[in-house]
Amino acid sequence: MTKQETQVFVDKMFDAIEKLIPVYMQDPIDNSISNGNVAVVIIDESGIVYGRMYGSNKPRMRQSYKVAWTKASQVWLTGVKTGEYEKMVFTGVVDENANGIDAPDLIGWAGGQPMTTKSGVKFSVGFSGFRGFHDNEIMVKALAEVDK
Repeated sequence: MTKQETQVFVDKMFDAIEKLIPVYMQDPIDNSISNGNVAVVIIDESGIVYGRMYGSNKPRMRQSYKVAWTKASQVWLTGVKTGEYEKMVFTGVVDENANGIDAPDLIGWAGGQPMTTKSGVKFSVGFSGFRGFHDNEIMVKALAEVDK
């Protein structure tokens, strides 16, 4: 993908995510976490970072973005979903500093994952604002919508 094609693809992902947010806000637990003030970070294979915040509460959006960035950048470094990578570190499968992340800096929460398009383009993504399994699910649904 060229830079321009990647930007168009990411913009479509952001649009698909925006349509999914109200669906997940219907869940009272997810809605109570962020009230729809969520964020997504997408890092392409060349290290270009794309990000988007949704909502109206700027401090909460900023916090969601910080977490989304931490998730996406950890995936970018490790190639492994957040939560799963931590299990690998704490069970000795991977050395603590093997990918440049000290144990206190591991995110631990689900919501960061590697994603690959049907054409083989890889992205490291992080979403924050709902429960981690829903953060992951939103990204999977958005990719399925855009990458037909």
